[in-house]
Amino acid sequence: MSALSIYAGPVAARTLRQHGMNPDLFEVMVGASGGPKWFVLYGLDRVLFSDFLPKKSGTLITLGSSAGAWRLSCLGTVNPLKAIDDLAFGYSGQRYSTRPSEQEISNSMRRLLTSVLGSDGPKQLANNPRIHTHIVVDRCKGAGASRIRALQSLHLGLSAATNVLSRHSLSWFFQRILFTNDVAKSPWQHLTDIDTALVALTEKNLLDVLIASGSIPFVLEGVREIEGAISGLYWDGGITDYHFDLPFCSPDRLVLYPHFSPRVVPGWFDKRLKWRKPDPKHFQNVVLLTPSEEFVAGLPGSKIPDRTDVHAYSEQERLLVWSTVLKESQRLGDEFQQLVATGEGLQRIRPLEFV
Repeated sequence: MSALSIYAGPVAARTLRQHGMNPDLFEVMVGASGGPKWFVLYGLDRVLFSDFLPKKSGTLITLGSSAGAWRLSCLGTVNPLKAIDDLAFGYSGQRYSTRPSEQEISNSMRRLLTSVLGSDGPKQLANNPRIHTHIVVDRCKGAGASRIRALQSLHLGLSAATNVLSRHSLSWFFQRILFTNDVAKSPWQHLTDIDTALVALTEKNLLDVLIASGSIPFVLEGVREIEGAISGLYWDGGITDYHFDLPFCSPDRLVLYPHFSPRVVPGWFDKRLKWRKPDPKHFQNVVLLTPSEEFVAGLPGSKIPDRTDVHAYSEQERLLVWSTVLKESQRLGDEFQQLVATGEGLQRIRPLEFV
């Protein structure tokens, strides 16, 4: 039974079959929102961060929102393997009071990320010449920036309602902010799908940016002020870019996208809109690495972890389940290493269903 499934757009599939899984083929790496869902990718991340990507010549552009941004921030440090290990075990081992407040969760996550990055991590990431980091954060417009919870709820409700008709309507309510350590050369300087601005990612604002990118409304507090950016309330980047739907890179280069499943949901409000699919032209050159259906069926509860586990299990049960998933995820990393070394598995590449 294979633990790893490979999905690819037509350009990516032809390239892989011709050249194999070569790190120099990839220009961009993507990390999606999803909270604890990323635990199933942990073993794969370890191999990518410590063995595969360090062999790539030249620069790598990363794009992440929420938990995906947290994962990819580890890649910008001088010791990515230690950072991703610390993030995995720190995040999966979080303990909270019976009814944790937004402040309690926010403070806990800030302590976690501070520990993961260490004292030099922000400087290393912000000044990394090889890893060009992009972190998505959403700035609230209008009533959404209010300190009155009822107005914030109304703002979210209206944005969700108009999103049913068009993703472009999100621009009425949010501005997508791409914080990057390479503003001048970013491939996303001229996005028009949603109101977008690029802001310099610095040693001083990195921690606030990471917290904001993962600040799920009414779960975490959000961040009110971020150095270098316009004043306002900043929330989870997954609102506009849950799994992403934008042009990733030049057509002759590939995109590496470790993901939880073959389903790609553009924005947070699209999760229940089964008909809302990404634009196929954006995924022609994307390689999606996912856990196989058989692998997921063998996990506790026959599913990948998610935030509902906090309520579905007792604390001790949840900690055990998440620890088990982290251990099992090593199988994805082992299979990927075998794939790189031998090419075994490239014959099983599947087409992305929406391309």
